[in-house]
Amino acid sequence: MHDLLPTLPGALDDVISSFPYFMPEFYLALLFILVLVTDLLFGKNSGKLCRIIACAGILLVVHKDYQQNELLLATALANGHFFFTDMLLLTHTAISFKLVIDALAFILLLYFEWDHKLNAHPKGLSDLYSIMIGAIFSLHIMTMAANLLSVYLSIEMVSVASYLMVAYRGENVLSTESGLKYVLFGAASSAIMLYGISLLYALGGSLSLYTGDLIMGLSHANTAAVTVVLILILAGIGFKLSFVPMHFWVPDVYEGASTPVTAWLSTLPKIAGFALLVNFLRPFIYYQGWSAFDFRFYLAIISIITMIAGNFAAVMQRNVKRMLAYSSIGHTGFALMVIIVYNDTAFSALIYYLAVYGMANIGALALATYFANATGAENNEGYKGLGLKLPAASVCFVIVLVSLTGLPISAGFNGKLLVFSAVYNFYQLNHNPLLLALMITGAITTVLALFYYIKIPRNLFLKRTENVVDISKTSVNIIILSIIICFLIVLLGLRPDLLINHI
Repeated sequence: MHDLLPTLPGALDDVISSFPYFMPEFYLALLFILVLVTDLLFGKNSGKLCRIIACAGILLVVHKDYQQNELLLATALANGHFFFTDMLLLTHTAISFKLVIDALAFILLLYFEWDHKLNAHPKGLSDLYSIMIGAIFSLHIMTMAANLLSVYLSIEMVSVASYLMVAYRGENVLSTESGLKYVLFGAASSAIMLYGISLLYALGGSLSLYTGDLIMGLSHANTAAVTVVLILILAGIGFKLSFVPMHFWVPDVYEGASTPVTAWLSTLPKIAGFALLVNFLRPFIYYQGWSAFDFRFYLAIISIITMIAGNFAAVMQRNVKRMLAYSSIGHTGFALMVIIVYNDTAFSALIYYLAVYGMANIGALALATYFANATGAENNEGYKGLGLKLPAASVCFVIVLVSLTGLPISAGFNGKLLVFSAVYNFYQLNHNPLLLALMITGAITTVLALFYYIKIPRNLFLKRTENVVDISKTSVNIIILSIIICFLIVLLGLRPDLLINHI
């Protein structure tokens, strides 16, 4: 104990000097406590108040994200800044990821109450809002993690929050089953990742990805052992990204969870997972003497298999949520293409792609909620003949599906174009045939996506049903949200620079 006393002043100085770089997370922690206390004080009737506080707080956090960017520019820290004893690394890329996460989180906070089945929960939604705020805090940590300990803790915090959200409707058998499956798969992947981290520490002698001697130690270790260890860690990250073969939980969990929770799972943890993968790979990619494990080769193979598996499986689905679940796996494989390129241009393309994908995917699931609320339809066949009865929702559904497919003049088209451009430019430098295979696979699976996304517009406008469809009270709020999302999709399709210039 006495040996630690001389180090305390330096440690306290480091903590104090780190706080300016941690302000969004500090405000998220305060917001979590505020929402939690509001729930305790007002009980079951606190749902609307908690929602207002959470939405206002997230907008404040977005403002603090922008201030972080200004802080980096003002201190001339173009390459980033380590803080909290090198546990976290704040970069411009990390801030861009956080801005996308917070913007989509604001949309989700608005959307949660509009799902009739979720809103009918006897306990209300107050707990769900506090869980979500805590999860957003963990997502922020994931985007900045620069130490194996912070990597693991951030993933675990997000996982625990996600388990609670999936099983929130405990009275629903399917929701409970989905929550149990998610917990089992999550626990297994966490154990695998933790075992990999312990072995990595044993081989490299350090937990720090950047400032220690980890990479140098691994470069002198047995190549086969290092390969196995890194595969174990990638498996843990892959659980959050849901790439093959860590994707088996996705369709059942997405279908069983409440639709707003499915929108959460398919967007925010995935975006933070890509930010974490960027941080994890950086020291290995840029270390000159590294040759033990070719990340680009293995990730290229995973990307190709994930695109093929996700899109082909989506074609065979009838349930809308299962279809969107498999399509999200395909989108993960497509986004992995730019991770292989790994440069600033690729990061801009990745953030843009994930932002427009997240926006369109939330829009698609929100509209799935709208049709379920209005008619009880959850399968493609249930949408037959509804195009003229619910025209605004149907047109919005077509627009978001066009963006998810990647057709002109949508934001999704520009996102896919940026990804293809980044990969093609990298291919021109080294003429790696694997990159060519990636682009061909990406193009083929983009065409394939038409075969399952088009099922919904076809049933809405081209099919007729003899059954009398009882349209109950519709959710006007979802229509307003969907129209705003569609406007942004078209606007960013025509003017992608409005988002690219801020990435």
